[in-house]
Amino acid sequence: MDHEQALLILNQLRNKELESYRVAKEDFHMFRTILLKQEDAIDFRGNAQHRGETIYTFEPGWTK
Repeated sequence: MDHEQALLILNQLRNKELESYRVAKEDFHMFRTILLKQEDAIDFRGNAQHRGETIYTFEPGWTK
């Protein structure tokens, strides 16, 4: 995964083009680094899975 691909996935989650996205263990660091630079990073929810995978969803207000 590269920077542009991660941004595309984040935008697709924001725009509801994707309901969720599974990030592989080897892509986690890159994806999370880019995610945390987003103004709305708090609206993304990561759910840890087996073997180091994480499923991300976009859920505005889920932390309130």
